[in-house]
Amino acid sequence: MNFKTEKLTTSSQRHLVQLDKKHLDKKPFFKKHIKSIKRSFGRNNSGKITVNHKGGGHKRKYRTINFYRTNHSVGITTSIEYDPNRSASIASIYDTEQKNFFYILAPNDLKIGDIVKSGLKAEPKIGHSLPISNIPVGSYIHNISPTVSKPAQISRAAGTFSKLKEKTFKYAKIELSSGETRFISPQCYATIGIVSNELTFLTKLGKAGRSRWLNNRPTVRGVAMNPIDHPHGGGEGKKSGKDKTPWGKNNKKGKTSKSKNKAIIKK
Repeated sequence: MNFKTEKLTTSSQRHLVQLDKKHLDKKPFFKKHIKSIKRSFGRNNSGKITVNHKGGGHKRKYRTINFYRTNHSVGITTSIEYDPNRSASIASIYDTEQKNFFYILAPNDLKIGDIVKSGLKAEPKIGHSLPISNIPVGSYIHNISPTVSKPAQISRAAGTFSKLKEKTFKYAKIELSSGETRFISPQCYATIGIVSNELTFLTKLGKAGRSRWLNNRPTVRGVAMNPIDHPHGGGEGKKSGKDKTPWGKNNKKGKTSKSKNKAIIKK
């Protein structure tokens, strides 16, 4: 994937870095799995702010992705599309047996016209969804279900993947792109390949307005506020904070995760 180059006419374009997405379809191939969503802009039912720095942004329509690719199916890739709700690209698939369309996360090197399969009889090829017990050790996988009954939740962001390190009849060990290692059932389903759009982390917004288009509001330091607004506020001149949250609780630095997931070996 190449980067988009533009003639610099304003100062905000000087540091702008964008990916060239001309090969992606912005208009959806079919509208059956598209629905409108109402965003709360970080407020609850009484109008009080519960999530800071949210508000505004462009309207979006949600594309329903099939994260349950456990049934036997043979499909043809009909389009590679842009999805405003996620960093990765999506692909529309036509199921030749069920005679219907559905969306999946597009892996790298998936092209229009490629055949994608799912189920116990699927081969370990790019875009195919099959149980981890049928995947060779050392393969790169994504869109992994954490348990047998849950939908795919692991390695879904752009450019992410997991590597199958070890497998037995009782468990399989995978290593995430973040470095985390965890155990997983060999009956869980996963998709072969790496999620598309792997260079999205190199993009730069270039100006504050582009961040506002993405539903992000500005972040203000606590020491720049008044005492009534934040425990760090007030005082003469510049001063450091007291490691307090906006609600006066201690802001302990370091790891705060209290996860007791026994399947996670290394974080």
